[in-house]
Amino acid sequence: MTTPMGSKFDRRGFMKLTGSIAMAAGLTASLSACGGDNPNKKTSPGGGGASSAAGNSNGTITAAISYELGTSGYDPMTTSAALTVAVNWHTFEGLYEVEPTEPTKVYAALAADDKPKKIDDKTYEVTLRDGAAFSDGSKLTAEDVVYSFERVMDPKNNSMYNQFIGFVIDSVTKKDDSTVVIKLKFPFEELLANRLATIKIVPKAIVEKDQKKFDFNPVGSGPWKMTANGAGGTVKFEKNEHYNGPRPAKAAKMVWNIMPDPDARTNALTSGTVQAIDALPYTKIPTVKSNGFEQYSEQGFGLAFVMFNGSAKNPFSNLKNRQAFMYAMDIEKACKVAMSGQATPASCFVQQGHPAYQKAKVVYKRDLEKAKALFNETGLKKFRVIGTDHDWMKSVESIIVDSVQEAGVTIEFSQRQSADAYNEITDKPDAYDVFLAPGDPSTFGSDADLLMRWWFVGDVWDSRMHWKGQPAQKKFTETLEKAAQAVGDEQMKGWHECFDILSEEIPLYPLFHRKAPSAWDGKTLIGFKPISLTGLDFLDVGTTK
Repeated sequence: MTTPMGSKFDRRGFMKLTGSIAMAAGLTASLSACGGDNPNKKTSPGGGGASSAAGNSNGTITAAISYELGTSGYDPMTTSAALTVAVNWHTFEGLYEVEPTEPTKVYAALAADDKPKKIDDKTYEVTLRDGAAFSDGSKLTAEDVVYSFERVMDPKNNSMYNQFIGFVIDSVTKKDDSTVVIKLKFPFEELLANRLATIKIVPKAIVEKDQKKFDFNPVGSGPWKMTANGAGGTVKFEKNEHYNGPRPAKAAKMVWNIMPDPDARTNALTSGTVQAIDALPYTKIPTVKSNGFEQYSEQGFGLAFVMFNGSAKNPFSNLKNRQAFMYAMDIEKACKVAMSGQATPASCFVQQGHPAYQKAKVVYKRDLEKAKALFNETGLKKFRVIGTDHDWMKSVESIIVDSVQEAGVTIEFSQRQSADAYNEITDKPDAYDVFLAPGDPSTFGSDADLLMRWWFVGDVWDSRMHWKGQPAQKKFTETLEKAAQAVGDEQMKGWHECFDILSEEIPLYPLFHRKAPSAWDGKTLIGFKPISLTGLDFLDVGTTK
């Protein structure tokens, strides 16, 4: 892979572009009512879109994306930044993949069969599709698959993705060049493909030779290969000529302009500079529609959340202070005003409409008198709140901070770029009291177990939250692990118990679940579908340009 022609890769310049958090993040909300019918009703993967015109196989797809580069590069073992994850959907493959337009569905990617072959309750085999290769032309083998799983599962690498698989996968071994054997710690058939989808397959020889180089100029087996890594403000792709999977690129090239500024993104679309954008501001919907562009806001798990510092010396280790903050917030106003009605206050850890949804034991609605009484009881008068500076979060945070101060407390509030904010609080229990940010782990999978593991299992998030070791955390973990080993109604019951624990203890909790807006040129993009996840999806998309 190469950086833009005529330019040398500048790590400092790359790092200055940070601002995407080392996690999955949310997108801006907008008015779905202006978007017409949901284009996602079409069958996926493949086909369907705003135009039935023949595509230009030599054409270039252009887009503007709202999130900046993360600090960890593109290595799928470590990155979870919004932009890099979206790029990796196009350039890497897992054995199975989550369908971005329908996150509850998983399809065979590198795997030859629709689901793993069951040998016994704890043993499965996966055969690779014949002729699979990386974008440099090297053959993809079972050895690469084993290596990709082992590096994630190695504790020394501290991969966030291990929390999705390490609890259930005992080992991944090579049977022959095209087959791997997966040994489980307990039966997990129903969700196995979902978990396999979280691990992207990387070329062992290239990564072992120079992991840092691979991090910024990766080689994958997906339908696209990256040719410019965004250090110059643009991510560029070319069709991967060595790809032989089910979703080949339908254009020759693709260009993503990194545009955090919402006005710049919108102007890029309406001026014809790009064909699609994410995070369309709701105020721009009339402009976009009057210029003949398509727009839709897709409901998903994506949310804004509040996280409390649970370290022993922090005032928010006291549950009553956490409850007071929850009751003081005017979430209804935030949804109506800041999100223009395109968000729903949380009544459960997952959104209404999620297969595991059940109204939680505690649902927080504004009760200012209760909030005042709780703060008075604890004696808390002043504390610090840090928020991230995503464009839509700024107005949400302003409403939240103002409404909480109406409970008779003083807040020292500051905003940071996402990467800076997380660097400031990670492993620093004295750095903050309350944290506000967007999040969307459904980019990795949408089942309830995975969504909860993202935040509440492992050390990465606990290095910020400081919940581990507390009685409620132990109870939550035991309940989650028990549910993982259950099936059907028993599993669902366990997840509901976990939701209730989170609603009662609120170490980190959603404020609302939002709709994710995007806009596109339906006259030139063929097969484009808006998604509820963070980012843009151009799998199976063609262009007339």
